[in-house]
Amino acid sequence: MVISVASPLLIGIYENGKLIEEIKREGKTSEILPVLFEDILRRYDLSSLFYAKGPGSFMAIKISYIFLKTLSIIRDIPLLAADAFHFNENSPIKAVGKLYFVKENGIIRTKKSEYKDLKEFSLPEILDREIFESDFEPLYILPAV
Repeated sequence: MVISVASPLLIGIYENGKLIEEIKREGKTSEILPVLFEDILRRYDLSSLFYAKGPGSFMAIKISYIFLKTLSIIRDIPLLAADAFHFNENSPIKAVGKLYFVKENGIIRTKKSEYKDLKEFSLPEILDREIFESDFEPLYILPAV
């Protein structure tokens, strides 16, 4: 499970649906994701890939998608995705300036505000496969600037 929509980057390794290892790193997704997966692929035999497809950092989402989709093709591993609101208690997600992504009544949009109590992203202890779908294309929701 990869959550790269905000810093720090989170990766969870699951066995039988239970979190067995959590990796948390600050830095650019383009620099740390390949290094982390080099180690992960050496230590684990992955059977599925899961990621938070957005919204959030446009470049981090894009890089994660390309990296994970490539890995999915090369290793013949299914790739599944869920929106990032599942991993921060449906809290607003920083977009740009005073704009935040919000999910209200199942619809994701941007909203101008200054939220004070944003929830951090976290990996679930138990991976709920029901929230993931095979529509793994990123949520590139770009606010008007």
